[in-house]
Amino acid sequence: MTLIAEYGTILLVLACAFGFFMAWGVGANDVANAMGTSVGSKALTIKQAILIAMVFEFLGAYLAGGSVTQTIRSGILESEMISPEQMIFGMLASLLAAGTWLFIASMKGWPVSTTHSIIGAVIGFGAVGVSMDAVNWGGVAPIVASWVISPTLSGFVAFLVFMSVHKLILDTEKPFENAKKYVPFYMFAVGFFVTLMTVTKGLKHVGLDLSPLQSFGLAVGSGLAVTALGVVLLTRVKADPEADKDFHFASVEKVFAILMIFTACAMAFAHGSNDVANAVGPLAAIVGVLQTGTISDQSLVPGWVLLLGGIGIVIGLATYGYRVIATIGKHITELTPSRGFAAELATAITVVGASGAGLPVSTTHTLVGAVLGVGIARGIGALNLRVIGTIFSSWLITLPAGAALSIVFFFILSGIFG
Repeated sequence: MTLIAEYGTILLVLACAFGFFMAWGVGANDVANAMGTSVGSKALTIKQAILIAMVFEFLGAYLAGGSVTQTIRSGILESEMISPEQMIFGMLASLLAAGTWLFIASMKGWPVSTTHSIIGAVIGFGAVGVSMDAVNWGGVAPIVASWVISPTLSGFVAFLVFMSVHKLILDTEKPFENAKKYVPFYMFAVGFFVTLMTVTKGLKHVGLDLSPLQSFGLAVGSGLAVTALGVVLLTRVKADPEADKDFHFASVEKVFAILMIFTACAMAFAHGSNDVANAVGPLAAIVGVLQTGTISDQSLVPGWVLLLGGIGIVIGLATYGYRVIATIGKHITELTPSRGFAAELATAITVVGASGAGLPVSTTHTLVGAVLGVGIARGIGALNLRVIGTIFSSWLITLPAGAALSIVFFFILSGIFG
């Protein structure tokens, strides 16, 4: 115990610094999940996207970020086998390692998974710094499986959504009129699924423990609210015959651009609530050990920790977010508002399903899969295969990279303080 007592303050300061660095990485790399498609399809400018993201990511992180931290903290490591000191150094090393990997990936513009960076880092220090038995290897299998499952699933859903847009709107005699007729239903779906995503993932520690029926009611309510607001905005969109000559669906895409703004806000909120856990989970674990001297599987995340995470995310997305936004929005396949919308709705649906099942899926993988699905709906020639290859290989490296860095930092920290 003496070590914790002796260096307690220094360790806490380090924990906050590394946690902030990790949150910065989450912002820089992952905010593209919410904004990449909107910017790529020109529904929003990059400045508007960053402003929207700042507001909604922060609200998501601060208001709804509390419940996800448990899995990452206690699901992968067997806490009985780890001493409090090891826990502190390990979590510090993990934050620094994952933050460093995200920093590298963001500089290169690779959309990697922040969830898997931190999981890789935690596995690394557990397996090498403690013992191979300290890692719950059974918990690693579903994570690896989710690399394949989440992109495939969301790609399939995006394909279906985009095909429905074609059938109901684009391939009809009067696409513009049909857009105004059917888009409110899509708006309802956005409001419904994203609310469900937020409620099922987040609102517990705010003191809102809703029954499934209440959650469903709330989701229906916000779906209707989004629809009502959308219908009001839609009345202001007029068909532009001139623009339609150059591009057959110019007026229709204007309708979808309004929809994209909704999905962007919603995705940013959902992402903030889900992924702030990656930075905040280990930080909360360290704070818990420093306060009590013991490791508990569940410790409530203090408000100031969520605040720190939220601020870190915002600064990250404001400084380096634009690089990964360009990859997702422009380089994989050419996006228009209707395509971007299909990808975002599919992502929300897939993430809702996965969180319901308790799978730590990556928003990044889900969205990239969805963008691929939309691209495939237009034919394989619409995809930029070289970029996709780079993205896939950067996903494969993420776990080992996190693990390797984490092992190095773990031994350095243990050497300094040990």
